[in-house]
Amino acid sequence: MTDTAADFVRSYAALAPVPFLPELKLHLADEPIGLWELTEGEYRSEQPPPFWAFAWAGGQALARYLFDHPETTAGKRVLDLASGSGLVAVAAALTGAASVRAVDIDPLSAAAIGLNAAANGVQVSVEQADILGGDAADAEVVLAGDVFYSQAMADRMTGFLRRAVKAGARVLVGDPDRAFLPKPLFGELAAYDVPTPFALESVTVKHTRVWELRGPARS
Repeated sequence: MTDTAADFVRSYAALAPVPFLPELKLHLADEPIGLWELTEGEYRSEQPPPFWAFAWAGGQALARYLFDHPETTAGKRVLDLASGSGLVAVAAALTGAASVRAVDIDPLSAAAIGLNAAANGVQVSVEQADILGGDAADAEVVLAGDVFYSQAMADRMTGFLRRAVKAGARVLVGDPDRAFLPKPLFGELAAYDVPTPFALESVTVKHTRVWELRGPARS
């Protein structure tokens, strides 16, 4: 985490509770549109959108599921993909994961994850990288919140997640009915009505499901 990136996160995203997840707090932006325009203006197309500054519905639902079912991650090696704010990674750590690795391509996300982990008193290993062409290494549980927002992302994410399941990992995703979730590959575990900023989703509540990727058929 660079000082410049951490300072940017602190300047534009204040530490605040997450209403749907009273167990934790995050650095969250008060004005979504303004921050979106700011990052585009400063970094232009080279900088990913500021996904790190918001508690997206898919991540909130997945984190809620972990708090409701702590046995999912307790004592496990966990990988949180496209971690954003680190919301799901922090929840995994708070529910007793043996280790948590949070990965995102955005340097500001990496800074936000580090700050949010520290604010919640947990240890999270942060990696700024695109690992979707590889594998989940030694992860026993792979988590991904709100990652099926485009066809290109869905295709790459699905390939990675299927390789993880084939290697023996359990794969859970949180998704608020995005168009590109390949539902036939998943089984539903839980559903929640998640509060969300109107400026992000044009609604104040998103019905959001937690899904588990089915493993390969056994003969």
